[in-house]
Amino acid sequence: MLYQWEIGGVPPEEAIARHFEIEQEGPELIGAGRRFAEDLVEGTVTHLRTIDARIESQAQHWRLERMAVVDRLILRMAVYEFLYRPDTPRTVVIDEAIELARTFSEQDAVRFVNGVLDGILHTMAAGGTADA
Repeated sequence: MLYQWEIGGVPPEEAIARHFEIEQEGPELIGAGRRFAEDLVEGTVTHLRTIDARIESQAQHWRLERMAVVDRLILRMAVYEFLYRPDTPRTVVIDEAIELARTFSEQDAVRFVNGVLDGILHTMAAGGTADA
Protein backbone atom coordinates (compact mmCIF):
# COMPACT_ATOMS: atom_id res chain seq x y z
CA MET A 1 0.00 0.00 0.00
CA LEU A 2 2.81 2.38 0.86
CA TYR A 3 4.60 1.37 -2.33
CA GLN A 4 1.52 2.29 -4.39
CA TRP A 5 1.37 5.61 -2.58
CA GLU A 6 5.10 6.33 -3.03
CA ILE A 7 5.66 5.12 -6.59
CA GLY A 8 2.20 5.40 -8.08
CA GLY A 9 1.27 8.69 -6.47
CA VAL A 10 -1.95 7.09 -5.29
CA PRO A 11 -3.62 8.72 -2.27
CA PRO A 12 -3.31 6.51 0.85
CA GLU A 13 -7.02 5.79 1.10
CA GLU A 14 -7.09 4.69 -2.55
CA ALA A 15 -4.00 2.49 -2.10
CA ILE A 16 -5.69 0.83 0.88
CA ALA A 17 -8.93 0.25 -1.03
CA ARG A 18 -7.06 -1.16 -4.04
CA HIS A 19 -5.02 -3.46 -1.86
CA PHE A 20 -8.05 -5.04 -0.27
CA GLU A 21 -9.87 -5.34 -3.61
CA ILE A 22 -7.09 -7.47 -5.08
CA GLU A 23 -7.22 -11.16 -4.31
CA GLN A 24 -4.50 -11.84 -1.75
CA GLU A 25 -2.57 -15.02 -1.12
CA GLY A 26 -3.23 -16.59 2.25
CA PRO A 27 -5.98 -15.74 4.71
CA GLU A 28 -8.01 -12.58 4.22
CA LEU A 29 -7.01 -9.73 6.49
CA ILE A 30 -10.10 -8.62 8.41
CA GLY A 31 -11.06 -6.94 11.65
CA ALA A 32 -8.29 -5.68 13.91
CA GLY A 33 -5.53 -6.86 11.56
CA ARG A 34 -6.97 -4.87 8.68
CA ARG A 35 -7.45 -1.78 10.86
CA PHE A 36 -3.83 -2.08 12.01
CA ALA A 37 -2.58 -2.29 8.41
CA GLU A 38 -4.70 0.73 7.45
CA ASP A 39 -3.37 2.66 10.45
CA LEU A 40 0.23 1.91 9.46
CA VAL A 41 -0.34 3.34 6.00
CA GLU A 42 -2.39 6.37 7.02
CA GLY A 43 -0.23 7.16 10.04
CA THR A 44 3.03 6.85 8.15
CA VAL A 45 1.81 9.25 5.47
CA THR A 46 0.31 11.68 7.99
CA HIS A 47 3.50 11.92 10.08
CA LEU A 48 5.93 11.73 7.18
CA ARG A 49 7.91 14.89 8.01
CA THR A 50 8.64 13.81 11.57
CA ILE A 51 9.40 10.26 10.51
CA ASP A 52 11.72 11.31 7.68
CA ALA A 53 13.62 13.68 9.96
CA ARG A 54 14.29 10.83 12.38
CA ILE A 55 15.48 8.55 9.60
CA GLU A 56 17.72 11.19 8.01
CA SER A 57 19.36 11.95 11.33
CA GLN A 58 20.42 8.31 11.73
CA ALA A 59 21.13 7.32 8.13
CA GLN A 60 24.49 9.03 7.89
CA HIS A 61 25.59 9.79 4.35
CA TRP A 62 22.25 8.59 2.98
CA ARG A 63 19.59 11.00 1.79
CA LEU A 64 16.09 9.54 1.67
CA GLU A 65 15.98 9.98 -2.11
CA ARG A 66 19.06 7.77 -2.49
CA MET A 67 17.66 4.90 -0.44
CA ALA A 68 15.99 1.99 -2.17
CA VAL A 69 12.24 2.62 -2.16
CA VAL A 70 11.45 -0.57 -0.27
CA ASP A 71 14.07 0.17 2.40
CA ARG A 72 12.79 3.71 2.83
CA LEU A 73 9.21 2.49 3.23
CA ILE A 74 10.18 -0.21 5.72
CA LEU A 75 12.03 2.39 7.79
CA ARG A 76 9.15 4.85 7.62
CA MET A 77 6.62 2.28 8.76
CA ALA A 78 8.82 1.11 11.62
CA VAL A 79 9.53 4.64 12.83
CA TYR A 80 5.80 5.38 12.71
CA GLU A 81 5.26 2.43 15.04
CA PHE A 82 8.07 3.59 17.37
CA LEU A 83 6.56 7.05 17.69
CA TYR A 84 2.80 6.51 17.48
CA ARG A 85 2.07 2.85 18.28
CA PRO A 86 3.59 2.23 21.73
CA ASP A 87 1.39 -0.86 22.08
CA THR A 88 3.75 -2.70 19.72
CA PRO A 89 7.00 -3.66 21.48
CA ARG A 90 9.93 -1.93 19.81
CA THR A 91 11.88 -5.17 19.52
CA VAL A 92 8.97 -6.65 17.58
CA VAL A 93 8.94 -3.63 15.27
CA ILE A 94 12.65 -4.08 14.55
CA ASP A 95 12.29 -7.83 14.02
CA GLU A 96 9.41 -7.30 11.58
CA ALA A 97 11.29 -4.55 9.71
CA ILE A 98 14.34 -6.80 9.37
CA GLU A 99 12.18 -9.64 8.10
CA LEU A 100 10.57 -7.34 5.53
CA ALA A 101 14.01 -6.18 4.39
CA ARG A 102 15.21 -9.78 4.19
CA THR A 103 12.17 -10.75 2.11
CA PHE A 104 11.77 -7.74 -0.18
CA SER A 105 15.18 -6.09 -0.46
CA GLU A 106 18.88 -6.80 -0.85
CA GLN A 107 20.94 -8.57 1.82
CA ASP A 108 22.75 -5.33 2.71
CA ALA A 109 19.38 -3.78 3.49
CA VAL A 110 18.99 -5.99 6.56
CA ARG A 111 22.05 -4.44 8.24
CA PHE A 112 21.11 -0.95 7.04
CA VAL A 113 17.53 -1.13 8.35
CA ASN A 114 18.68 -2.64 11.63
CA GLY A 115 21.38 0.02 12.11
CA VAL A 116 19.09 2.97 11.38
CA LEU A 117 16.29 1.68 13.62
CA ASP A 118 18.71 0.81 16.41
CA GLY A 119 20.15 4.34 16.25
CA ILE A 120 16.69 5.88 16.40
CA LEU A 121 15.78 3.72 19.41
CA HIS A 122 18.98 4.72 21.23
CA THR A 123 18.26 8.39 20.55
CA MET A 124 14.71 7.98 21.84
CA ALA A 125 15.88 6.08 24.93
CA ALA A 126 18.34 8.84 25.72
CA GLY A 127 15.47 11.32 25.64
CA GLY A 128 16.79 13.01 22.54
CA THR A 129 14.89 13.90 19.46
CA ALA A 130 16.26 13.05 16.09
CA ASP A 131 14.02 15.52 14.31
CA ALA A 132 15.44 18.70 15.80
